[in-house]
Formats: sequence, C-alpha cells, structure tokens
Amino acid sequence: MTRLRQRMLEELQRRNYSPGTIRCYRRAVADFARYFHRPPDPLRPQHICEYQAYLLRERKLDPSSVTPKLAARRFFFIKTLKKPWSVAEAPYPQQGRRLPLVLSQEEVARLINSARNPFDRVLLMTLYATGARCAEVVRLQVGDIDSSRMVVPIRAGKGREDRDVMLSPVRLEALREQGSRIKPKVWLFPAGRRHTAT
Repeated sequence: MTRLRQRMLEELQRRNYSPGTIRCYRRAVADFARYFHRPPDPLRPQHICEYQAYLLRERKLDPSSVTPKLAARRFFFIKTLKKPWSVAEAPYPQQGRRLPLVLSQEEVARLINSARNPFDRVLLMTLYATGARCAEVVRLQVGDIDSSRMVVPIRAGKGREDRDVMLSPVRLEALREQGSRIKPKVWLFPAGRRHTAT
C-alpha cells in the first residue's frame, strides 16, 4: 500500500466511515489515478472535471453513480492532501428525482409466495415488513426480536445508526415457526440454510 493510500485509509477510519464506504472511496481514487496514468496527488481540478465528463459521456454512468466517486475525490483532496476544493470548479452532477416503483399488495404477495422454500419466504416477508436492507436483515440475531415491544432493532444500519422497526403479530408468528423448524443458534437467518430448509 502506498503512503498516500495509507494516509487516506487512516483519515477515513478516524472519521468512522463504514467499511463499504472506505472500499468505494479507495477504489474511486485509484480509478481516477489509473485513468491519467499517474499518482493522484499532482492532479488538479481540471483533471477532476475531465474525468467526470468521461464517466458521464463515455462510460454513460448515471449521475447517482458519479456523485459518490466525486465525493471520494473531494475527501482525498481536502482530508488527505489538505488542498482546497472548489465546488464551482468541480460541481456535483445534477440528478433527476424519480419516484420509486411501489408494488401493489397482490404483487408483493406473489413475490413472497414464489419463494422456493419456507426459509426464503420468511426472509422475504421480513425484508418487506421491516423495510430493512438485505445487509441489515442478515445481521439479525435470534435474541434481537423484541416480542414484548413488537419491534426488531436494526443495529449499525445506514450511517451506522441504530433504529427500531415495527413487527406485526403475523410476522412474529412466521419467525417463531421458522425458529422451531431450523433451530438457529445465533443468527436469525443463518447462512447455508436457505437451500436446505424445507
């Protein structure tokens, strides 16, 4: 690992960035340097603009994909290199707001009922009912289910924040039935069970 990469890693860790963000930021800066065939520290705002245009025009990336890459370069310049950064010189690409696609109740029911086995069905039900992300649900432990308050605590979710999500009686019963079937020891959805649970 180069000295600059080590410095950037230390700055990211010191600010408690998530491991996923750290990986993305380091990859984005490495790709930026690779594009110009030189280390990233001598590159200037005009290089940033040129690279951003390349991502948008030639690679045809969506602005929502370009913005995190630009945020990574901004972090690198300001926090790692301690150089000034002008948003006017390297503006974030404008993103159009799109309404999310919302499934009807019938579509949701079809999706859940299409699961190959009860394990996958309960997993899909939990994802839908809690609104939790996949990475959050797979980290749920058996002891996390709070049936007295009818909530499921999500720990270290997006932004490393904790939150509680509501749990309906129907979902609680489904989780209990699954627990009696597969008898999980630690994880609510243990790896390797989805193909064997029947």
